[in-house]
Amino acid sequence: MTYVKSHLEDFIENLYMEISITSPKQLNIKLIARRLNIEVEYSYKTSKCAEIGGIMMIRLNENLSKAEQWQEFAHELCHLLRHSGNQTLLPFPFVQLQEWQANTFALHFCIPTFMLQEIDLPFHKRLAVTQIAETFGVEYSFAEERLLLYEIQMMGIMYNSPSLL
Repeated sequence: MTYVKSHLEDFIENLYMEISITSPKQLNIKLIARRLNIEVEYSYKTSKCAEIGGIMMIRLNENLSKAEQWQEFAHELCHLLRHSGNQTLLPFPFVQLQEWQANTFALHFCIPTFMLQEIDLPFHKRLAVTQIAETFGVEYSFAEERLLLYEIQMMGIMYNSPSLL
């Protein structure tokens, strides 16, 4: 069976390859921000991003855990790379769409499929989620959601396999 990546998975893998990020050990905010030429600052305020005069900036809440900051970084990065405009001027349904897209992007960016596929995960789901959370530096609930997405896609492959028809 061949795993067929989504456009988002391809986008993220290509982005990581362009900046020579190939293993979970390289997944850190400072390194990725430097390679993408993004300014990162920490503040007590809510995480957000902006692009001003061609300079991309992400502000992260300093009171969040490292895992939460990593997840927030990925969320805000989606807005910088894949969205344009000011959300305060957009209709609410469009803002909801962008937020859903940023949340989905974060799941795939923090736990890239091409890296996830290289891990020999335990059969027991709780152990697998724990291993993913520790390997990729994310919260347990975040790892659990990402594993579910991966499993759904794998089930689709198995269901649509010609050998099963």
